[in-house]
Amino acid sequence: MTPPGASPYTVQGELPILDSPTLIIMMTGWIDASGAAAGAMQHLINATASRDLIHFDGDTFVDYRARRPLMELREGVNTRIVWSVPEMRVGTDDDGRDVLLLTGPEPDMAWRHFANTVATLATQLGVKTAIGMGAYPFGAPHTRPVGLSATSPDAAIAERLSLTRSTVDVPAGVEAILEHSLNDAGITAIGLWAQIPHYVSTMAYPAASAALVEAACLEAGLTIDTSALRKESGVQRERLDQLVSGNPEHAEMLGKLEAAYDAEHGSFGAMKPDDAAIPTVDEIAAEVEQFLRDQQTGG
Repeated sequence: MTPPGASPYTVQGELPILDSPTLIIMMTGWIDASGAAAGAMQHLINATASRDLIHFDGDTFVDYRARRPLMELREGVNTRIVWSVPEMRVGTDDDGRDVLLLTGPEPDMAWRHFANTVATLATQLGVKTAIGMGAYPFGAPHTRPVGLSATSPDAAIAERLSLTRSTVDVPAGVEAILEHSLNDAGITAIGLWAQIPHYVSTMAYPAASAALVEAACLEAGLTIDTSALRKESGVQRERLDQLVSGNPEHAEMLGKLEAAYDAEHGSFGAMKPDDAAIPTVDEIAAEVEQFLRDQQTGG
């Protein structure tokens, strides 16, 4: 633990003077189907040419028995120990707007202390908007746009966003705790969640990474080029189409998912519920599980 009175973080150099930066959050360790949010964060790290700004104290926030440091061994020489810690990076979007990126491992302990520390730093750095990112498996087809859902401690913000709003009790990740601390500090706090087709949730899904980046940019007024992610998603779309078309059972499953999606969203030649054999959740789950087993055994 950090000694009493010691800072729970270290600044790399000096804190810069920023112009109303947007804080974007994605910490590994919680729900991220397909690694879509991690892919979005990596894209942002590269696109904003970000640099290290703040390292949070590992002995305060990380359990290194559960998340062991990496030993670099070279010809028998223990050359270096690499400690994985939460970090904040700083960069700019394509138009020069300031962006802060909170990334690294989700803390293992002292969540309230971590969230309050981040909120204090965000206030000091002039943050007005904070956006978290995640992704979860969903009964949706890959042939339709990636769905997004939103969370916020502020009911007015949740109402304003034209995204799915869920009602459910679930275990929280640290991003949810950060939403409250940031909101209490007067910062607009939003969580964006990409809905990943069940049957691709174990493989990369760049379409969802692009959707998360684009939604964050739309909300915060940022400009980030996502053409590379869109190109990757186009290649994957073709491969998935070929894979599904080659198996009648998979094609049938996709058709049911498309019918259910169109009935819900009223687009893409939408059908009424009575016009399509929309499967139950259990039927979709069973077909998805079989699909994934086929992928593992058949490559």
